[in-house]
Formats: sequence, C-alpha cells, structure tokens
Amino acid sequence: MIDPRAPRFTAGITAVLLLVTIVLSFAFPTDPQTELSARILSPAFLLLAVLSALFLWGATAGVKRHPFGWLFRTLVRPRLAPPAELEDPKPPTFAQLVGFVVTLAGLVLGALGVPYAVTIFASLAFVAAFLNSVFGYCIGCQLYLLLVRARPVSRRT
Repeated sequence: MIDPRAPRFTAGITAVLLLVTIVLSFAFPTDPQTELSARILSPAFLLLAVLSALFLWGATAGVKRHPFGWLFRTLVRPRLAPPAELEDPKPPTFAQLVGFVVTLAGLVLGALGVPYAVTIFASLAFVAAFLNSVFGYCIGCQLYLLLVRARPVSRRT
C-alpha cells in the first residue's frame, strides 16, 4: 500500500518536466527533413526520452521504487501528517505504463520525422499528469479500473 499523495507529487514533477519539453519543442524546432541524428539530439526529444525512461522505471519496478517516489518518501512525507488511508499501488503503476506508451509513441514518431510528434505526445502526457497532480484525477488509474471491470468473470465462485 502507498500514500495517495505520492503519485500526485510524482505527477506534479512530471507535469513540470513535460511542460519544459513542450516549451523546448517550440524553442528548438526540428525540421522533419533533417537527419535522424539531428532530430533525436534536440533538447525536447532528449528530455522526453528521459521522461519515457522514468515512466518505464515506474511501470516495471513499481511506483514505490520510482525516483520521484523516493523523493516524496525522503523529503516530503516526513513533514506531513500520516495519510488518512493508503491505496493500492497497481493503478498508479499501470498509469506509469500508459505514460510510457504515450511518450514512446512520441519518440518513435519524432524519430521517424513526423512533424510535431514530440510536442503532441508530450502535451497529451502533460494533460494527464496535470489532471493527476492538481485535481487528483488519474487517467491511467481509471483505465486500469475499466480494464479490471471488463475482464471476464471466472466461472468459479
């Protein structure tokens, strides 16, 4: 079980970094006709790659082992009152997988030269991270719950 404030803290850091990615994509635009090496060495692409790796880390190692989760446990949680309740880590872990898929799509399409792919997919991920950090609405968690509910019921009771 995890402190429900930890995913919101992580989402806040992620939202800020995604916003920086979006700003960098406009500040240093890449022409789709440029060579692959120039496209993948753009600042926005590199930052999105780092964020994608962090999403993969959270999806595979779990949110308890995520670097931003460690920051929360080490620097923030000791200064807060204990949480009123704890939550299951599975939905936020699945949300990390969703974030990885979205950012990976932006990286792949950006590397292939699709115009504004990094900007568009970073923006999609930003909206999700912003909703989670500010309003506590986790889109990836909601997708997880929908998938759990849609799973066929076993014949065994």
